[in-house]
Order: sequence, then C-alpha cells, then structure tokens
Amino acid sequence: MAKAIAFLLLLLIAPAAYAQTTHTVGGPSGWNTGINYDSWARGQTFATGDTLVFNYDSSHAVDEVNQADYQSCNNGNAINSSSSSPTTISLSNAGTRYFICPRSNHCSQGMKLAVTVSGGSTSPSGSPPNSGGSNPSPPGTPPRTPPPPAGGATSILGGRSSLMVGISVILGALLGLMG
Repeated sequence: MAKAIAFLLLLLIAPAAYAQTTHTVGGPSGWNTGINYDSWARGQTFATGDTLVFNYDSSHAVDEVNQADYQSCNNGNAINSSSSSPTTISLSNAGTRYFICPRSNHCSQGMKLAVTVSGGSTSPSGSPPNSGGSNPSPPGTPPRTPPPPAGGATSILGGRSSLMVGISVILGALLGLMG
C-alpha cells in the first residue's frame, strides 16, 4: 500500500516539475505593431526548455539581435532571422534574449521584445543561444551548439533532469523506509 501511495505521489509531482511552457508572444494580438511587449513579458516567467511562438502576417518578421542592436533597433547584425510565421524559438539557455521586427520602423515603434530566461543551460557555457532561425551566423561568430536530439532526456524533461533525479532519490528512500 505504501508503495502504491508513493508511486501515485510521483505521478502527481513529476508532470508539474517538468512542464515546459509555450509562450505566444503578445498573446492573442501576436507579433504586431501597437503592442507593449515590455508589459507582456513582465507577466510571463521564462525558463530553459520553454518556447516562444511569434505569430505575424507578411508585413512583419523576427530578428534575434544582441543587446546593443536591440536598444538601437539595428537589424544589420541579426543573430537569426525569420520571416515565416509562426516562428518558434527554443529558450535553451539561461540569459536575456532580444528580438525585433526588422521591417520599416516597426522596432522604433515598440515592436521589440527582451526576455530573461532563468534556469540551467542545456548546452556548454559560453555557447550562444540557438533559436533555430533561418540565417547562418555572421562571419567570425563562434559555431552554435545544436540543441539536444529530439526525444532525449533533456527535451522530454525540459532541461530539468536534476529535479527528476532528486525526486526519484527521495521517493526511493521513502519506499525503503516504508517497505
């Protein structure tokens, strides 16, 4: 009986501990002019393993840029670019990521987003974030570390495998004491 209770407890705890969140940028308004993305981002919590989904029409695009280019709305040095909606960005590393719309003067009108991602990294430290954009890195940029293979422990657990190990050890100890 004690083992059955411990097993049920594990089933209840595990999904919540490893839930990845898909953030639709801008909510129902999507990636568009006239949206306050600073306010939208303040209402979100971003963690490694989460994804951003940018939904937009053909008058927009998404460029990932560095902080200086974000602040100046410069799209000449984009880290990654996409003009195919929906654009899905994997938040595979902790840190701040910067996105702008490179079209016309959209960025200067507020069509830009900075997200701070918390949590551990799924790639070696020092690797630039991999957002799966369509453009290669500019010359002189270090090579990107590819994301873990689909179906691996990191993708299934959202990079939170150490938490799973900890829960398993605790439940194993409890089972040993009860059995």
